[in-house]
Amino acid sequence: MASQMMEALMELCQERHIDQLYLIDQLEKSLAKSYADILHLPFGAEVTIDRATGKVYVYELVPVEESYDEEEDEYTEFTKRDVTPKDTSRIAAQHAKSEINAIVRNSARRQIFEEFSDRIGDIITGTVLQSTPDFTIVKIREGVEAELPHFDLRHHENERNERPMGARYRHNDRIKAVIIDVRDPDANNVQPVRGEHSRPPIVISRTHPALLRRLFELEVPEIYEGSVEIKSVAREPGQRSKVAVHSLDSRLDPVGACVGPKGSRVRTVVSELRGERVDVILWDEDPARYVANALSPARVTRVLIDEEKRYAGVIVPDEQLSLAIGKEGQNARLAARLTGWHIDIKNETLAADILRNMPVRQEPENDLLDDDEPGRCAYVNEDGIRCRNQARPGSRYCGVHESDAIESAEDLI
Repeated sequence: MASQMMEALMELCQERHIDQLYLIDQLEKSLAKSYADILHLPFGAEVTIDRATGKVYVYELVPVEESYDEEEDEYTEFTKRDVTPKDTSRIAAQHAKSEINAIVRNSARRQIFEEFSDRIGDIITGTVLQSTPDFTIVKIREGVEAELPHFDLRHHENERNERPMGARYRHNDRIKAVIIDVRDPDANNVQPVRGEHSRPPIVISRTHPALLRRLFELEVPEIYEGSVEIKSVAREPGQRSKVAVHSLDSRLDPVGACVGPKGSRVRTVVSELRGERVDVILWDEDPARYVANALSPARVTRVLIDEEKRYAGVIVPDEQLSLAIGKEGQNARLAARLTGWHIDIKNETLAADILRNMPVRQEPENDLLDDDEPGRCAYVNEDGIRCRNQARPGSRYCGVHESDAIESAEDLI
């Protein structure tokens, strides 16, 4: 019986790629604790398994009186006395089963960690196995599962919700996700959360911006080959996203490449994201143009840039204001995340009112013309000479200097 057990252990070790000596050593430690309780051995036991025959030997640890340490209040040396019971094989088989299962699970988690720890940020395709209120289990391949967390934030304030709002996954649904973490099974400094012992080591996300990048890489050959580059991504998962793209080839239209013939490429991405709207915009090294593009589909009249404060004042036609801001500010919010600039949007009417109410620079006393001509342009040059032109209707400036006045109003808009 013992010999058969050893043969079965060796076959299992080869099948699961487990170190045989490690398995037997762990089994000996587990049996030692159990026999110490069963035989009521006050100082513990030591178990040895014969590697050839599989026979189990149990020894009681007997303290040596001369080795007693009064300061530590313990014995430091022990002798061994053979107390092997007759039914060791039966007890050993029971412990071997539970110990082997634990070792196999830990070994599998270790192999998964070593395989996937370098794949953080990669996209995977899996099949939904199970959904709970806190997470969804996704099967990547046989024997490898991943966890998609979607905690109730009322009870898990410090956790990220990796499922788009309103999304539901049913058994056998096929989904794509991006790997965001691989838990180390040997990390002792990680605080386990509820159900951690039964959850897979791979953590995936459907809300991470990297998912959008990887989906476009799959659908757009120009991005995969490197001729088109994704510069930035901003997402409100499940609702709307913006992607800024740039072409390294001046002859290639990056937006057209991402959209595809009749919108086929971007439509595939939207389908995978289950209807999330995706805006593809052109990246530009000029911040003003970049901000204007990011507010698409709204048309922008002018963008005033303060590079030091990373502030962009945007003027849009009156009828485009609501489109530029978006529903509940979504379009402006995503544009700000995409560009990294603080964006302040005003319509042309409000911008004109601000210009009309701007204080006029004080004119020198020796100016040849006085303020008794209210229709004059209010512009004053660096030498203190006031413009002699007539102001445009509804403005304090002439057609030549009105644009200069708008530039000077940058901090007020």
